Amino acid sequence: MEPDRADLKLLALLQQDGRTSVQALSEAIHLSARATLNRVRRLEAEGLIQGYRALVSRAVLGEQIVVFAEIALKDQRQATVQRFEARMAASPEVVACYQISGRYDYLARVCCPDLPRYRELTDGWLDDVGLGIEKIVTNTEWQTLKEFAGFPLPQLKN
Repeated sequence: MEPDRADLKLLALLQQDGRTSVQALSEAIHLSARATLNRVRRLEAEGLIQGYRALVSRAVLGEQIVVFAEIALKDQRQATVQRFEARMAASPEVVACYQISGRYDYLARVCCPDLPRYRELTDGWLDDVGLGIEKIVTNTEWQTLKEFAGFPLPQLKN
């Protein structure tokens, strides 16, 4: 089902704050609380809302380094790709991983307590022949200027 103006407004509000009350949402889209709750449940059931999470302040974690690892695979066979992707998904230090086009196959955002832990992690990946990694190029994050806060939503024409 194609989202209408009220659905898009709900999605925008929930991307800003997933804990917004149904009452506040209903006031923002000018529907009853029951109708708003039904819409939110439908958006969840249809997969337009995939979940809710808390954004934890990085300051609470103490000193951490964040790097972007550009990863090239030497082996593109499906079994190797699946092993690699499963390993990235299972690594808690990998906070995001994207398959990309260009010179590298993947871009991983990795968060570690220090550089020795990052090196230990990547050495383990490189030593695991089954992952098929050719090389890893590391780019250190100096400062986060803008963190992911949701996807831009389409605008409906009047």
